[in-house]
Amino acid sequence: MGVGIIGVSPVRGWAATAHIPALRALPNYEIRALSGHNAESARAAGEVFGVSAVFSDHKRLVTRPDIDVVAVTVKVPHHRETVSAALAAGKAVYCEWPLGRDLDDARAMAALAAKLGVRTVVGLQARQAPAIEFVQELLRDGYVGEVLSTTMVGLSIPGDVVGQPNAY
Repeated sequence: MGVGIIGVSPVRGWAATAHIPALRALPNYEIRALSGHNAESARAAGEVFGVSAVFSDHKRLVTRPDIDVVAVTVKVPHHRETVSAALAAGKAVYCEWPLGRDLDDARAMAALAAKLGVRTVVGLQARQAPAIEFVQELLRDGYVGEVLSTTMVGLSIPGDVVGQPNAY
């Protein structure tokens, strides 16, 4: 299955650190095209990941006949535009969570996918993380008891301030 990834950075981000390694480990998927936020970034990502078809315009990626699935890894404010372009091109879409900036964005994309009969998935892969599955098991087995409150701590972004590359 041919995969195109929109929003690839050559050095950081989910596409570079998670999606590309995962897709390369699966025998039925081949990364055939990448799109970056500008031509220089797209070229650099292509060199780093060994992909020759690179674009600064996501619309060129989604119209390629050798692309079956599009992974959308851009910042959330750009999800609706990129997901909608992929859907309009008839491509199956994997979009990172959250799907949209708001409920209207999410509903519009879901309606377009339903209207066009295109398969989609929102990346909620953390639900299958071993630590989360372990906590689910503890809760299901009654080990923890009734949960009255929770606190979540994210460790992927160090410090008290979200850096500009990670801001929406």
